[in-house]
Amino acid sequence: MNVGEVIVKYLEDAGVDTVFGGSGQSDSEILFALHDSKKIKTVIPRHEQAASFMACGYAMFSDKPGVCFCTAGPGAVNLLSGLAVAYSDSLPVISIPAYTPKDFRGKGDLGESSGSHRTPDGQAMFSAVTKKSFVLEDPKQTCDVLEEALNLAFEGRPGPVNIHVDYSIFEQEVSNYRPLNFKVAPVLPAQKDLVQVAKVLAELIGNGKKVMALIGYGCIRSHAEEILLRFLEQYDIPFCTTMDAKGILPEDHRLSLGTTGISGDKSAREYLKAADAVLAVGNSFAKWSTWKFRSDIFDDKILIHINIDKHEINKVYKPDYFIVSDAGAAITGISEKMAGLVNVVAKTKLKPDKHYFEAIAGGQSKIHPARLVQKLSDLLPDNSIILGDAGANMLWLHAYLLLTNGKNFQNPGSFGPMAANVNAAIGIKYANPGRPVIVACGDGDYQMAGFELMTAVENNVPVIWIILNNGEFNIIKMFQLRSKNKEVFNRFLNPDFVLYAQACGAKGYRVEKLEDFEPAFSEALASGKPALIDVVIDPEAYPPFEPYQENK
Repeated sequence: MNVGEVIVKYLEDAGVDTVFGGSGQSDSEILFALHDSKKIKTVIPRHEQAASFMACGYAMFSDKPGVCFCTAGPGAVNLLSGLAVAYSDSLPVISIPAYTPKDFRGKGDLGESSGSHRTPDGQAMFSAVTKKSFVLEDPKQTCDVLEEALNLAFEGRPGPVNIHVDYSIFEQEVSNYRPLNFKVAPVLPAQKDLVQVAKVLAELIGNGKKVMALIGYGCIRSHAEEILLRFLEQYDIPFCTTMDAKGILPEDHRLSLGTTGISGDKSAREYLKAADAVLAVGNSFAKWSTWKFRSDIFDDKILIHINIDKHEINKVYKPDYFIVSDAGAAITGISEKMAGLVNVVAKTKLKPDKHYFEAIAGGQSKIHPARLVQKLSDLLPDNSIILGDAGANMLWLHAYLLLTNGKNFQNPGSFGPMAANVNAAIGIKYANPGRPVIVACGDGDYQMAGFELMTAVENNVPVIWIILNNGEFNIIKMFQLRSKNKEVFNRFLNPDFVLYAQACGAKGYRVEKLEDFEPAFSEALASGKPALIDVVIDPEAYPPFEPYQENK
């Protein structure tokens, strides 16, 4: 096998069945190798940036690496936004851009990014947004580099890894081929830390103290849903989630406080203020989840932090106790150590105060976004994945969705580029073909990358995009009005999204009254085809942005 064929073979052996990339001269040989694969489908989006976002989506709710590839130079640079998302959001992604051959470097090869003689430094750029960036320029390195890259993407805290491939070696034989050894060791907790945390929790619970759990996306990556719920139910611990972990446990559960943060639920905020101890599992205390890193949230409380990455410990808040571990392994270990330590568990009585249950005034000439999201909550199929994108849309979803029965939610994360999930949805659907995938994005988000609707149509990927159409950057307008009492450069012109969808060969619907949303959504869902639902919403409605302390 040559280098291109070995790359494809290793991806197949790692469980990859779909890859996303850009067609170009310097990566043509890997395109031929992918074309011959019987196990991998190759998707060529309209833009390489979309390929990187789709690779993120493919990895988001699966145990498989997302893979993106492209031609050298500008194609490679277009992958950087997606890799930055993968890096900040712990997504195992492999990028494989072509790279100028050693003999051509410094001479101005087309698309050269060697860093020599006024060419961009590709290694520096990719090293900044990945766990590691390789340059593969000897066929005998192929198996070692691919194996290390695949394992590194999953090792410890997952993340992206880049492999620049000297495009002159794609057709050269790999004389030392060997099978892939793809086996990632779990990050297990130290026994002394388990014993310490178990003892503290047992004493708190045994003494009737208010303990709550704060659950983050790390628990989703760990598949910790079942062990978490058993543990919380056994010790009657109320829980809330971060925005990224929304839906990991049913939000109609008697112990659910909803979500935390500046657009979260009042019941979560009030219980957090009253709690004696917080067990934070698989989260990193992001900006909006902590009311812009408010310093006093955990004052007069015991904070226990569990995270797979030791660098997350003490990054924002200093915990009283911590465990560096995979979330599932840590909760399993704590549960085992607590056996027999707690004799009586007081039953917690909660009165959840969640946005979903709010009565939103009707009668506006345009649809209130909160009412739209409440309606969407009621219509979402079991096991569906609902995505927000950067802007007010993700905050409306965060606040007013109620997720049960295996549904998940995701937003573009801490790096947060617009249009990330507009494109990631296609990758998510490929990795989770049996799960409905719905995007509720802003019109600004959609216009940044909505041309990938053609990619969905071309490949028959049945994603539904719900466009919250208000003709403006609503959340930016809100910030400007609050800080300056005026707003600038937030309005833009939208096309006729229904005609656009139809021109692409997709289903298209326009909704101007809330009662018309259900039939449009139901028909789009039943069609099994890519669909756009253009919902005209009130531009004067703003998502909840509520302080931690009302009196401060």
